[in-house]
Amino acid sequence: MLVMKVLLKKRVLLVLLLGLLTIMFLKSDWLATVMYPVKYKDDIRASASNYKVEPHLVAAIIRSETNYQTGKDSKKGALGLMQIMPDTAEWVVQKAGFQDVTEDTLRHRADVSIEVGSWYLKSLNQQFDQNMVAAVAAYNAGPGNVRKWLDTGVWDGSIEKVKEIPFGETRHYVQRVIYYYNKYKELYPSF
Repeated sequence: MLVMKVLLKKRVLLVLLLGLLTIMFLKSDWLATVMYPVKYKDDIRASASNYKVEPHLVAAIIRSETNYQTGKDSKKGALGLMQIMPDTAEWVVQKAGFQDVTEDTLRHRADVSIEVGSWYLKSLNQQFDQNMVAAVAAYNAGPGNVRKWLDTGVWDGSIEKVKEIPFGETRHYVQRVIYYYNKYKELYPSF
């Protein structure tokens, strides 16, 4: 009798496991949204709309920079959800005319970080003639470096030639952001 109960429990567990695996494969979009969530959607939508940048791109940068965790400082001193350097943030705040943005609000308030980061992304898109890949590279390496690479022919600004970016960190950053960007466009088409 005990052997029968053990066998029955094993069969039930096997059926449950097979059912779970079937659901995972049939509902892969559901699983993908669990693996690739987007937090702060309303703030991302609002800031992306304000500055005419793609919300998928803002979400991809956030995912790459901090995985949606506020209060993070990088080893190099970048702050907040979108990891803006303090000097860059100060420049953005001055140019955009933002009020009451401090390092503390940038670090701890998602809405402030998203607003400042989205404005900066708009600026980079303009500087690089709406070349999103070059703007992403500039977000990481700085616009001066990217301008130099483009002007000297070191890199042509395309994702196809991303391996020509001379900074390994920036090369991998661009690949990661573009991967998340494409994943978010696929999973959240009406973002």
